[in-house]
Formats: sequence, C-alpha cells, structure tokens
Amino acid sequence: MNRRTVLGLALGLAGVTLFGATVPATRYAVQFVDPTFFTFARATLAGLMAAGMLLARGCQPPWRRGLPMGDFVLVALCLMVGFPLLMAHGSVSVPSSHAGVVLGILPLTTALAATLLAGERPSLAFVGISVLGCALVVAFALRNGGAGGFGFGDILLGLSAITCSIGYAVSGRLARRMAGWEVICWALVLGLPLSVPAALFFMPAGLATTPMGAWVALGYVAAISQLVAFFFWNTGLAMGGIARVGQLQLLQTFLIVMLSWPINGEAPDAETYAFMAAVMVVVALGQGTKVRAAQAAG
Repeated sequence: MNRRTVLGLALGLAGVTLFGATVPATRYAVQFVDPTFFTFARATLAGLMAAGMLLARGCQPPWRRGLPMGDFVLVALCLMVGFPLLMAHGSVSVPSSHAGVVLGILPLTTALAATLLAGERPSLAFVGISVLGCALVVAFALRNGGAGGFGFGDILLGLSAITCSIGYAVSGRLARRMAGWEVICWALVLGLPLSVPAALFFMPAGLATTPMGAWVALGYVAAISQLVAFFFWNTGLAMGGIARVGQLQLLQTFLIVMLSWPINGEAPDAETYAFMAAVMVVVALGQGTKVRAAQAAG
C-alpha cells in the first residue's frame, strides 16, 4: 500500500471519527426541535460558514473551472437534504445505537456507488471481506433485539445510507479534480437557496424554550458533521479510494454506540467491545485486498 493510500485512510479515519457523534447528537436534538427544521437549519449554518471560507480564500467558482455543476447539485441533494433529513426523521423512533447499526450497510453501498459512479473496481476479496464486516454488524443488531424491532424508522435510515453513499461517491469523484474542502463548501453554498427558506418555513414556535443541549447538538452537526468532517473525508476518498476508505465506516457504527453513552445514556457492554474488535480486524483485512482505481479523474 503506497503512502498516498495510507494518508487517505488516515484522513478518512479522522472524518469517520468526527462523523461519529452525528447520530446521537441528532437523536438528542430532535427530542426538542422538529427534524425537518433541524435538517435545514444545520445545512443553512454550514452553508453560511462555507460561504465565508470560500470568500476568505478567494476561491474560483467550479463552473469557471469546467467542473460538472450537476455533480455539485447531486452532492447537495444527497448530503445536505436527503441523508440528514431521512436520518433525522428515522432517529426519532429508534435508539441512536440502533441507528448506528442500520447505517452499517454504508460500506457496501459506498463500494457499489464507487463502482457505478466513480469507476472503481473492488476485487472479489474486498467485496467478500466487506460482506463479512456487514454480517458482523447485522449480528450485532440481532444481538440487540434488531430482529423484532425493525420498523419505519429503520427503513428511513436504510434509505439515508443509500443516499449518503451516492453523495460520498460523487464527492470523492469531484475531489480528484479540486480540493476536498472546496467540494463540500461549494455544494453547501449552492444549496443555500433551498436550505434558508426551508429552515425559515419549518421553524417551530417556542424555540426560546429549547434547551441549550439541543443548540449545542445543532452547532456540532452544522460545523463538524456537515462541514469540517468532510474536509478530511473527501480528501481521504480521493487519495485512498472511495471503496477502500468507505470501508472505514464499519467502525462508525461502534463510534456511534460509544458516543450514545454520554449523550443519550445508552451504555455499551462487553459484547459490544467484542464486536467492535472483530470489525476492526475485518477492516484491517480489507485494507490488504485490491481495489482497482478509476482510470481517469472525471
């Protein structure tokens, strides 16, 4: 494995770690504020911060660089609207640890999206190990009573995972041609004409009584989950490969479970740590298999 790939994996791991608090923070906040408002409020705040960064750096707009604007629109729709909206509504009815388990399909859907949308070709060994990792996550779900507890919230979370993987693949494809932080910033800015009026329209009455913790959660998912984490994640996808770096998302499930303890009071147990260790071994094995990169950036 070359140094560029190793660095890409390190950046991807940093991104996954920052993403880890997204589900528990969202679940906490939507106890007090409308999930739709929360989604568009986080996009609006992140978009305004992104606009400030782009202006401060004097960045040239992507349309002046000959980059496909449809890709930026797709990233905005998937990662600004589709994924967070589906996740916020899905998190209302299921525990955040359960949400993390459902999102365990992300590595497989991301690998598929990388194949269909970004020209990558994971080897059969890589796919097999990814399936094994997914199976471990499913076993973890069954061990937590997931077999009898799946419902509409889980369907929404499953759709959010598919939407997210599409956004990741297109982001990684764009990050081959421009800085990863610019990809998410331009997508967020392009989404402001939608997110600002939507946030105002869905703004509920009585926000003054919303507890401070909900505002802290909103601030985190806006500044970190929706913006800064993508600086690391998009660059990692471009350097290490979308499918390969995407496999690190198997660890996100357990980061979510661990963070659900201090945020939502859902304490992990010894078996959780055992499953986490097994998944870490699977991820390590997966990194030793081949993924053929795209022939050209595009």
